[in-house]
Amino acid sequence: MSEQRPNPEDLLQQIKQQENTRNRGKLKIFFGSSAGVGKTYDMLSAAHRDQAHGLDILVGIVETHGRSETAALLDGLTILPLRQVEYREQTLAEFDIDGALARHPDILLVDELAHSNIPGSRHPKRWHDVEELLKAGISVYTTVNVQHLESLNDVVNQITGVVVQETIPDWFFDQANEVVLVDLPADELLARLHDGKVYIPSQAKHAIENFFRKGNLIALRELALRRTADLVDADMRDYRNQSRISSIWNTTDQLLVGISTRAHSERLIRHAARLASSLHSQWYVIYVETPRNAYELSKNKQSILEALRLADELGAKTEIISAISVAEGLVSYAHQFNIGRIIIGQNHSRFYYNQSLVKQISQQDINLDLILVNQAKQTKSPSSKRQLPTWDMAALASKDNRIGYLMAILGCTLVTVSLVALTRWFDLANVVMLYLLVIVFISVRFGRAPGIFAALLSVISFDLFFVEPKLSFSVSDVQYLVTFAVMIVVSLIINNLAVGLRFQAQNARRREQQAISMSHLAQSLSAARKNEEIINQAIIWLTKHIASKALIAMPNADGKLTMVSESSIPSEFNWNVTQWVFDHKESAGLATHTLAANPMHYRALATSSQVMAVLALMPTDIDNFNQPEQQRTLDVAIAQITLALERVYYAKVAQNALIKVESERLRGSLLSALSHDIRTPITVLSGLAACLASQNLAPAAQKQLAIDIEQQANVIQRLVINILDYVALQSGGMKLNKQWVSLEEIIGSNIRQLEPYLQNRQVKIDVASAVDFIYTDELILARILNNLLTNAINYTPDNAAITIQATLTNQHNTQNLQNNKTVQSYQITVTDNGQGLPVGMEAQIFERFTRGDSESNTTGLGLGLALSRDLVQHLGGTLSASNIQPHGAQFVIVLPWQPLENLDIFDDKFTSNVTQIDTSIVANITTNIATNSENS
Repeated sequence: MSEQRPNPEDLLQQIKQQENTRNRGKLKIFFGSSAGVGKTYDMLSAAHRDQAHGLDILVGIVETHGRSETAALLDGLTILPLRQVEYREQTLAEFDIDGALARHPDILLVDELAHSNIPGSRHPKRWHDVEELLKAGISVYTTVNVQHLESLNDVVNQITGVVVQETIPDWFFDQANEVVLVDLPADELLARLHDGKVYIPSQAKHAIENFFRKGNLIALRELALRRTADLVDADMRDYRNQSRISSIWNTTDQLLVGISTRAHSERLIRHAARLASSLHSQWYVIYVETPRNAYELSKNKQSILEALRLADELGAKTEIISAISVAEGLVSYAHQFNIGRIIIGQNHSRFYYNQSLVKQISQQDINLDLILVNQAKQTKSPSSKRQLPTWDMAALASKDNRIGYLMAILGCTLVTVSLVALTRWFDLANVVMLYLLVIVFISVRFGRAPGIFAALLSVISFDLFFVEPKLSFSVSDVQYLVTFAVMIVVSLIINNLAVGLRFQAQNARRREQQAISMSHLAQSLSAARKNEEIINQAIIWLTKHIASKALIAMPNADGKLTMVSESSIPSEFNWNVTQWVFDHKESAGLATHTLAANPMHYRALATSSQVMAVLALMPTDIDNFNQPEQQRTLDVAIAQITLALERVYYAKVAQNALIKVESERLRGSLLSALSHDIRTPITVLSGLAACLASQNLAPAAQKQLAIDIEQQANVIQRLVINILDYVALQSGGMKLNKQWVSLEEIIGSNIRQLEPYLQNRQVKIDVASAVDFIYTDELILARILNNLLTNAINYTPDNAAITIQATLTNQHNTQNLQNNKTVQSYQITVTDNGQGLPVGMEAQIFERFTRGDSESNTTGLGLGLALSRDLVQHLGGTLSASNIQPHGAQFVIVLPWQPLENLDIFDDKFTSNVTQIDTSIVANITTNIATNSENS
């Protein structure tokens, strides 16, 4: 075969890969089927050999599991000290990645690649650490077992019944520069277990009865061997591509079957299936579309699709490819996939065709093995002898070809009419050139048959109108016969080349359009963040390129399938078929063998673990939909849609997991706080109640005990109220009930409730007259002030001063900067002269279960200030805290002010009633506030 020009894109990709790996460390994986086969032992042995050659070897972390033979190999190697980590009141030793980066050895040994790091480490998995080390230019030796590969997790679970939690992605394993298979037969491994060389005797007995059963070990060994073989095969393909080796290496017994439109393709496929099964090899079935058989594909498309579908069911990889000739397509495909054997059928009625195909394949690559399968002689119909060739019948029946014939007649006529009167000035050679120009145009534009027709018509026109004697087929000069022959031959050659060029251009254009369409789908799906957006983009793409109608059904929260797409449901859609596809994770409907009577095609959008949705399609063109190329396009599209849905699903899973973790953390904190802060008042209550039950107490003492019991009960009541308020606020169950209330009355009521706890503290109230009457939720504002006052009482001495001040303020409206408007708000400030807030905790003090002084003996959940902040935000305001000079804390509540005259909900009658408030009520409120101030 002639030397092929290397693909520039492949060369560019190789250059990019070399640049990316130039400064990257090398990864060497010691790969085994299970624990105990000797991976760590071989890794340490290789480290000693490398150290003997002058390389700097550093042991990052090696797990010997008490095996003396393995531990002995650590002697003579430099060991990196492990990092001590505190976790759940325990000190654990972990790999020190920062120490390894600072040391920067030539080779670093990191055992157990799939290990999960302690929470709080830089990376969650050890293979993340190795990835960072490789990027830093440090070569790494590591170990891993086959059960830790992500793609084999389900298979291992099915074989052993054990769910492996620690896994590594396959892409990381595949990018290893070298994989060393450490293999050990099952019987030898079991003998090592019995001898105590893998686990201690008590653990070994349990392991042999469970994970280390002989059948499990054999299956895991086969998985390891196959996975290593796949990796070696991929390395071989990469080497062939990088070295531009086009010759076939028969390292695997792969088979390639070439089918045609002739009969008995199914017999050929079944024979190849039996041969592939006996060889335990991969096999491929392809149909090569060429310019000569393009019409045969369209005419016999159904039989070809049925043959390819049969091959797919029997386990072959099927494809329809395009090439200039059948031989070139078969050989090119064989070189692409390193296939050493080609199977073709031998038809006795057209034995010369097979002989020609065999010869063409042998001429292109003599190293290919050809297998001819004998086919029965095809019986011809009586009328078949008089029929035209297949391509000619196609040309006559094709609408495009009829237009081509018409254009050929028109072109030849124009050339003839234009030049027949100018022959005295035009040489006949120029006339021939113009006819050839018409032939080229017809061949490129309309194909082979119109081009041949144009060539014949050109020769006839040239003979009739330009060669003496004119208007006669007689030739006066015999040399013109040579001219006619050369003209026909040149015309056919030009026709053949033009048709081939047109065929290749159409294929290239089709592939480009498919690539562009898939790129648009990928871009639109990557930008979507919700299932509805993904499904809408998918339906738009599917209805544009594949189907006239596309529907997607997804399970709802109850697991019942519901239609997500907004388009109307056609009558052909069947919910039972959709449910069957969802339950069985298989295709059904049109172009399948399950419920094929349904006119729609149903596909499961499934991942390796679950079915995300079900896609139902009404194909635009059923014949085109059945083609393998269209099916592969649909498969790629479905894979991208499924991947997008899976991305959203796992984002929700991660979010729910985060919420669950946060909920558990809050639950733990709440229970911890409750166990301490409720236990104390309950213990006091029990003691007070026991004293009260005594008969020897005076009435005054009994009264004091009753007061103390009431105070402790109020403490518990405040804790419970805060918890209930917080739960209601978080769940959205707290609704606002705003009304016009007196701010001084709310403050006075809180002071009366807290009067037993004030002791000698002085409370000063300064409420501006402008904010004495406010529009708010009285209950919520009272809870806020109660928490702030309780906090001031808990963290101030007995003789401290507490000031409550309320004023009307103006704030710049940041939402309407153009009009330079200001909005009014009122500010409530609670100030004390205690020790103040811890420095730097002015904002953190509002976090849940946070206290300003952890050593304080005051009771409480640390929830009051957090609840107060959330309640203020619920009212539309802000709550902040700061320290004051010389000492003390200040809490500032800022809430929106709403004047009475700006409320549209009040009519004039209501406003007049408000202004005529009973003076006696105002007098009583004023008297009560004055009395409370004096008492304070």
